[in-house]
Amino acid sequence: MTPDDRHLHTPESDRYEIGQVVLRYCRGVDRLDLDLVRSAYHPDGIDHHTGFDGTVEDYLSWVSGALRQFSGTMHLVGNQLIELNGARAVCETYGQAVHWGEPADDPRRNFTSGFRYVDHMTFAGGRWAITERWAVREWTRSDAGRFVAKEGAGPQGRRDDQDCLYAVRRRILG
Repeated sequence: MTPDDRHLHTPESDRYEIGQVVLRYCRGVDRLDLDLVRSAYHPDGIDHHTGFDGTVEDYLSWVSGALRQFSGTMHLVGNQLIELNGARAVCETYGQAVHWGEPADDPRRNFTSGFRYVDHMTFAGGRWAITERWAVREWTRSDAGRFVAKEGAGPQGRRDDQDCLYAVRRRILG
């Protein structure tokens, strides 16, 4: 272990921090906040996705284009098992990702997929982050023609820094 890897965290705090990495990644993807997605990885991180295999910087370029074909996405995470080994960890996260876009009857623009993130995480540079990720697609279901309009006026999600989340964060967190 290097001096950088010697930290005073408990297994519980390490698990919490690792879980936060996954949640930041999901928020970043859904809000198209690529800096937030980048923050989930170490600079030399590797990603393996359906249709992509490469470095984190190449992944960001690829996923940015892939996500812009949708009007929105929503990643929901569920079961998560984190196994620690000093400054290294294996994190398996189950989830579902909903995708929607135009035309509404296009199954390639409107689907839900079940996935698992299998992450090799490491603590380096004072933080836990993804060293290598395997985004395992378990299943995909077409949602074409199933989305309906909102039932009334109200907050509308956005995929930029004008989303209400960012306004609330600026007001509360500074």
